[in-house]
Amino acid sequence: MKPKIDLLDKEVIDLMVMSKKALLEFYEREMEDCREAGILFSLHVKATMMKVSHPIVFGHAVRIYYKDAFEKHGELFDELGINVNNGMADLYDKIATLPTSTREEIERDLHACQEHRPRLAMVDSAKGITNFHSPSDVIVDASMPAMIRSGGKMWGADGKMYDCKAVMPESTFARIYQEMINFCKWHGNFDPTTMGTVPNVGLMAQKAEEYGSHDKTFESSDAGIARIVDVETDEVLLEKRVEKGDIWRMCQTKDAPIQDWVKLAVRRARESNTPVIFWLDPYRPHENELIKKLKCI
Repeated sequence: MKPKIDLLDKEVIDLMVMSKKALLEFYEREMEDCREAGILFSLHVKATMMKVSHPIVFGHAVRIYYKDAFEKHGELFDELGINVNNGMADLYDKIATLPTSTREEIERDLHACQEHRPRLAMVDSAKGITNFHSPSDVIVDASMPAMIRSGGKMWGADGKMYDCKAVMPESTFARIYQEMINFCKWHGNFDPTTMGTVPNVGLMAQKAEEYGSHDKTFESSDAGIARIVDVETDEVLLEKRVEKGDIWRMCQTKDAPIQDWVKLAVRRARESNTPVIFWLDPYRPHENELIKKLKCI
């Protein structure tokens, strides 16, 4: 954890915790559902932006999928410095240095795991690169539109397209794309010639929100309560109970970027003669604070 974080006047801060236990149960449930349904399992994260939390989220999916192999060879993997948060590519690179018999045994055990797991969506079928090769190979805001355009299908190991389940541990992403899929089920494919366009004005300046959370994201080393405390008054500003392995993340958003964000959105709307919609949920405390600021501008 960080011993100190500087805050400015009128700055908005928030924190979240992702439960490791709930995440592992979620993966087990979704993988089994895919296996029973005979569809591909595809994991969609955004490790290129969520540079600390999403590689951890990704790594847990890999370990669950290959659970038996990791239980059998875990000590050796640790000795080799294998970190599957970097994907299966890291594992295969490091076991390549082992004696042939040991390496082949590990490869057999990995393949045996696949017999009671769902088939994986592929990044490159010809090269045998799966969804688990690297956390940066499948980026949710590129991979999901492609999957939706293909009618909910992704590539299988044989180079053919199959129905798949898009698995997103982040509920915010999941709800948005579920609405898109629901719309297509009712109304058919999106038609770019008639649907128009929606320019996006993001709140990103001065490392706002998730864009500056990297140095304030931690994998809990033990169970307890993680707090944000005012060092001058000892007031507990925010706190969350964590278990070992939980992901704890704090975000901060300075007042000036919020002010500029609102003004920029309004100016662009006026220049383009289009409506402006501030995508904020009053039931989310962080966004409710933004709404309060918005109404004062």
